[in-house]
Amino acid sequence: MSAIKYYENISEVLKNIHTTQETKIEQAGEILATAIASGKRVYLYGSGHSVIPVMDVFPRYGAFVGFFPLYDPRLMWSNVIGPNGARELLWLERKEGYAEVFLQSFLFEPGDVMIVFSHGGMNAAGIEVALYAKKKGLTVISVSSLANAAVSKATHSSGKMLPDVADIAIDNCVAPEDSQVDIGRPEKVAAGSTMAVVFVAMSLVAETGARLMAKGFTPTTFVSPNVAGIAKDHNDQVYAAFTRAYYSRTSK
Repeated sequence: MSAIKYYENISEVLKNIHTTQETKIEQAGEILATAIASGKRVYLYGSGHSVIPVMDVFPRYGAFVGFFPLYDPRLMWSNVIGPNGARELLWLERKEGYAEVFLQSFLFEPGDVMIVFSHGGMNAAGIEVALYAKKKGLTVISVSSLANAAVSKATHSSGKMLPDVADIAIDNCVAPEDSQVDIGRPEKVAAGSTMAVVFVAMSLVAETGARLMAKGFTPTTFVSPNVAGIAKDHNDQVYAAFTRAYYSRTSK
């Protein structure tokens, strides 16, 4: 069955991430934990389908205050065609100069961290978010297909691809074409990069949380109300903590 083939292929991708990217994930986890413990921010950015790991980190059960997702509805499709459709999004995320306009609404500080997700690592949006973050003194972590970078030529006017800008470039270990299953056509079906990058994102959350506790810093964690011993207003307190953290900087 093709479903079994997908399971086999995606399992191999996740295994490769575990065996080849462990050191980078540990290094990134230490950077993230240090930032959060010192009151700095970990920003997350992605466009198109790469917004999925951003949405899945926070607010999400098991993640905690310190992660600040950057959402741009113009680069998150809510339609296939027409207003906010995929075609328009794909055009905009390749348009140089747009990302910096979006980022001007936020106050970045040295010591903050920017995590950028992009399977191909070629589009202007992700590259320019990383370049802008570096200019502001942030540490940049990328999650993308290094195999795609190896067979591609840079299309951005900087001459760079996303991994070139990053301080730590984590490989999602997915082939450039992304799709996993051969059904007898030149093009395969069933994408793998979303499974891969969510796995990386949750690995970073786990590594960061453990390292925060080792530093004596207790994360303010968004948690399922089904967990025994959790107060009914626990997540209200998480929202309140995030709100205080967010406006402590935007009010400057």
